[in-house]
Amino acid sequence: MAEVKAKVELLSHTPEPEKTVAMAAKLCYSSSHIEELGEIDEKNRAKFIKRLMNLGHLSPIEHASFTFGIEGVSRSLLAQITRHRIASFSVQSQRYVGQSHDGGMMNYILPPAIEALGEEAKKKYEEQMKTISGWYDEWVEALGGAGEKANEDARFVLPNACETRMVVTMNARELLHFFRLRCCKRAQWEIRDVAWQMLALAYKTAPAIFENAGPSCVSGACSEGRMSCKDPIWAREKLAAIKEEIDHE
Repeated sequence: MAEVKAKVELLSHTPEPEKTVAMAAKLCYSSSHIEELGEIDEKNRAKFIKRLMNLGHLSPIEHASFTFGIEGVSRSLLAQITRHRIASFSVQSQRYVGQSHDGGMMNYILPPAIEALGEEAKKKYEEQMKTISGWYDEWVEALGGAGEKANEDARFVLPNACETRMVVTMNARELLHFFRLRCCKRAQWEIRDVAWQMLALAYKTAPAIFENAGPSCVSGACSEGRMSCKDPIWAREKLAAIKEEIDHE
């Protein structure tokens, strides 16, 4: 084990998320009894949800939740993603799980900007990761060998580049907010990559809800003001490519 890449899987979600959202919304706007809420047929749900989104009435989509498994990401990403508070996180422990893998090397993330510097820079970075892995192993040994008592203090020498894994659950409304911020071209590269992977999985499961998901420039003006990247075409083309691939599967 050594360098790893981000990988996202959709582990579970609310069964028939668009039906659930449509039922919740129907209750708000009609005199229907509970047993009548499921009467919106499938072909009309997308239109109903689109009208709901256009009205800005987003509370019904909070009833649909999505749970993702994420691995091959850094502790740096962990610090960013946990700022999204309307979410649930379960993160692999560095106390109970040792960080030395095959060959005594921790898993780590290589930033693209360093990789772009060429093979010499990449090799230098890898050697630095090996050195840190060696420091970690030395402290584990000095602190009594493998196990939580050794790991909990040996981990203090580990870098932000060290891999972590997590399970993340968000409702659809928070996901839209997350995509608005983290799919933006100005977002940090790693969390942006993860956000786009999550968006693709969410769109595949509930296309009507995530039809226009992504940064604000996907369907309107940029919300970044003077900080704008001034490249809305980038996000629109990226979303269009995801939709085209999924719609033609």
